[in-house]
Amino acid sequence: MARADKQAAVAEIVESFNDAAGAVLTEYRGLTVKQLQELRRSLGENANYAVVKNTLAKIAANEVGIEGFDDLLTGPTAIAFIKGDVVEAAKGLRDFAKANPTLVIKGGVLDGKPLDAREVAKLADLESREVLLGKLAGAMLASLSQAVYLLNAPLAQAARLAGALQAKAEQDPSILAGGAGAPAAEAADQAEAAAEEAPAEAAAADEAPADEAAAPAASDEGEATEA
Repeated sequence: MARADKQAAVAEIVESFNDAAGAVLTEYRGLTVKQLQELRRSLGENANYAVVKNTLAKIAANEVGIEGFDDLLTGPTAIAFIKGDVVEAAKGLRDFAKANPTLVIKGGVLDGKPLDAREVAKLADLESREVLLGKLAGAMLASLSQAVYLLNAPLAQAARLAGALQAKAEQDPSILAGGAGAPAAEAADQAEAAAEEAPAEAAAADEAPADEAAAPAASDEGEATEA
């Protein structure tokens, strides 16, 4: 490879490292061209899976300040430069490696720090960003529902008390002055008691016999006859 071509290839790998949230180094020995295509499709837009020359990858890693890659860059190497969810990409590589044992995950890098194969496996076992966001959204909705309940409960109580106080004042205007000399707190207590008694009074009125309601009317008719 000509010097200019090597420099261009190194610059491309450097750019891939800089643009990626993380990278996973693999050995693809034994994979067919079709299997490599399937792997790229499985990763989708989440990662760019590129075959690299070890010597050029070492130079690029040194340029971006990544250490510990020299021992990993042996044999046929391909690097998954992850642009999206690192956990999701690690899961995809792990699942593909299970179905195709010839793919070997050798290590990786995350936030500039090298990872060995076990650490990449642990990364793949984490919950994906979508799952974590879903759980966070659920927790936020639950907290919001509790907050709405806590805010609404005192307001509803205050509204009932205000309504009872208004009804009491209509029956006895002096209550606005504290019940003819009574303290304002006593007036509020009277209104609150009225609010509690109102449902019982309404229920008693509904249960009153029909003949009791008709009695006054009959009496009025008798008085009209005598007249």
